[in-house]
Amino acid sequence: MTVVEIRAPGPFATVQDLGRPGYAHLGVPRSGAADRGALRLANRLVGNAEGLACIETTLGGLRLRAVDEVLVAVSGAVADVARNGIPYGRNAAMPLSAGDELSIGATTSGLRNYVAIRGGIDIEPVLGSRSTDTLAKLGPPALTAGTRLPIGAHDNSWPAIGAAPVDDHLPDVVVLDATDGPRTDRIENLADLFTTTWVVNTDSNRVGVRLDCRDSASVRTRADVGELASEGIAHGSIQLPPSGQPVIFLADHPVTGGYPVVAVLSARSLDRAGQLAPGNVVRLRRG
Repeated sequence: MTVVEIRAPGPFATVQDLGRPGYAHLGVPRSGAADRGALRLANRLVGNAEGLACIETTLGGLRLRAVDEVLVAVSGAVADVARNGIPYGRNAAMPLSAGDELSIGATTSGLRNYVAIRGGIDIEPVLGSRSTDTLAKLGPPALTAGTRLPIGAHDNSWPAIGAAPVDDHLPDVVVLDATDGPRTDRIENLADLFTTTWVVNTDSNRVGVRLDCRDSASVRTRADVGELASEGIAHGSIQLPPSGQPVIFLADHPVTGGYPVVAVLSARSLDRAGQLAPGNVVRLRRG
């Protein structure tokens, strides 16, 4: 069996695929990659089906050793990628011989990288997915130094593409497109959500991106409405707690909540939200 070994996981690294849909009625969120587009691209570059399990890293720092010969690709956040210390680049298929080491430096734009390995990570699935769910505690534990990951079999065909130049730099102000949510009647002025400049809070994680007001304004809930009962929350929902500081729910979000959902991100903007790091400046654009 082909194997790769984690030499260093960086600040936080997990196994992720496209998640486990269809279990929300049982209290199990979908989970999966925070940036699904980046995971799909990495898989395509090594000839995998788009949904196979990859490694998701946070803020770089990953070091991985090939125990056997493998083909890998790194997508996502902007970071230096090297093979045996020699720069190689992102968004390109990289062959590793037995004993070779892949390393990802600290991210300089964006937050998460995806490392696809030809054949996919072949650990035991839980409810049809190999994803680590940090909230529900499903799937494999976070990766640690010394973890060995088995790699699945693949056919002998070569990937259709070996490189895909992508500009993954986040702009100084990240614009996220959103449509109105189901509970806009519970806030005083919905326009405030789209005219305020927000900053990503340090408490953000795979559950959600917390936004703080860069200006003095905030979005206020109405005082003349009663308490809202808990209800289902879609991936990409923007929920407004009493503080007036919105939360964008990401892959490991809960399945219910008691605060109003005032907007929902588009699929493309949801991937971009998965790359937001603390301190990034955000504007929401009403679609």
